[in-house]
Amino acid sequence: MRERLTDTLYGLGWATVKKLPEPVATGLGRRIADTVWKRRGKSVLRLESNLARVVPDASPQRLAELSRAGMRSYMRYWMESFRLPAWSKDRMKTGFAPRDLHHLTDGLAAGRGVVLALPHMGNYDLAGAWVTTKLETPFTTVAERLKPETLYDRFVAYRESLGMEVLPHTGGAAFGTLARRLRAGGLVCLVADRDLSASGVEVKFFGEAARMPAGPAMLAQQTGALLLPVTLWYDGSPVMQGRVHPPIDVPETGTRAEKTSVMTQALADAFATGIAEHPEDWHMLQRLWLADLEERRA
Repeated sequence: MRERLTDTLYGLGWATVKKLPEPVATGLGRRIADTVWKRRGKSVLRLESNLARVVPDASPQRLAELSRAGMRSYMRYWMESFRLPAWSKDRMKTGFAPRDLHHLTDGLAAGRGVVLALPHMGNYDLAGAWVTTKLETPFTTVAERLKPETLYDRFVAYRESLGMEVLPHTGGAAFGTLARRLRAGGLVCLVADRDLSASGVEVKFFGEAARMPAGPAMLAQQTGALLLPVTLWYDGSPVMQGRVHPPIDVPETGTRAEKTSVMTQALADAFATGIAEHPEDWHMLQRLWLADLEERRA
């Protein structure tokens, strides 16, 4: 029953919100965010706990301000996502303004595959829609299977409508397809700041141990693709901002596991730089650091 209700609510969002005028949708998202924030539920408290690591010298008042701004940013992501299928191509092309884009375009022009790795910041669906419309470049991504299955199907259909190839994140089967796309000079985009699996790589993230997926680094090693971190944020305007960080090189020496560890740490460091600059746009409402995960298990 709960799964059916969740699917129904998402369906209503896509069916209803995309029909609203943009100022109305923006105002609705802000009101929902403020209501959720005032209730001080588990997600809000977890967001504040995570932000306390990002801004360790923040006062309780400052953390509360950041979490409120974070919830508003998170709801902006959802309002935009519900409306994206109804946006014109011109609106998508002008909705994102990335900096240092040459790292991506030069890599693609050289015929190398490129892996873009992102944290849960801003709106990566909008960034993806910009890539497929403004750059006219298709790409492949991976989606975690959700319950109910109908909800997963909604997300896949939504992202495919924006021009993305979406692979299911099950049993490692996606890795081979991603590698083939990269060897053909294609583009792969992966959200890569949280991995709770046994294969996750341990990194230092804001001074504490966390795990992040090994996939981006392993794909770059095996295919010769360029690995580029990307961070996203909002600046109060209708246009999302972003930065393509410099490439993460494959170390010249070491085992495959050692190289993967070094590259994943470099990825975590790039994410940390972007998140520290725009903490309110990091939508991490779940446990991330190993200490928090151990506390939950205990």
